[in-house]
Amino acid sequence: MSGPADRRHEVADAARRAFALLPARGEDLSRLDAPARGAARRVHSDPDTVERDLVALVLTLVELLRQLMERQALRRVDEGDLTEAQEERLGLTLMLLHDRMVELCDQYGLTLDDLNLDLGPLGTLLPPP
Repeated sequence: MSGPADRRHEVADAARRAFALLPARGEDLSRLDAPARGAARRVHSDPDTVERDLVALVLTLVELLRQLMERQALRRVDEGDLTEAQEERLGLTLMLLHDRMVELCDQYGLTLDDLNLDLGPLGTLLPPP
């Protein structure tokens, strides 16, 4: 039987392996080939785009939460946990939230695809729609 101490060791080992994939020092970057070096760069904030970049980050988090809420709603509908009126209200709310997300993206020159951050070896942040 595995206890909390075993679980902590598993998590610590997983974190160690994950961080080993992410070079952080200059000498580590010099050993990488050109495409990998580009993916491992530090974030450089441009004063001219800081507002757009911040909006993109916030919208990314909102889109992640919206997709999670949508999946939870679909699960509840499939299980029959909601009345027909609740299903309609939830569906309308999710559609309005999606439309508002598209409007906000348009306002800042973004697309919903722009919000899907590439996490390197972990894949993308957002699941496919």
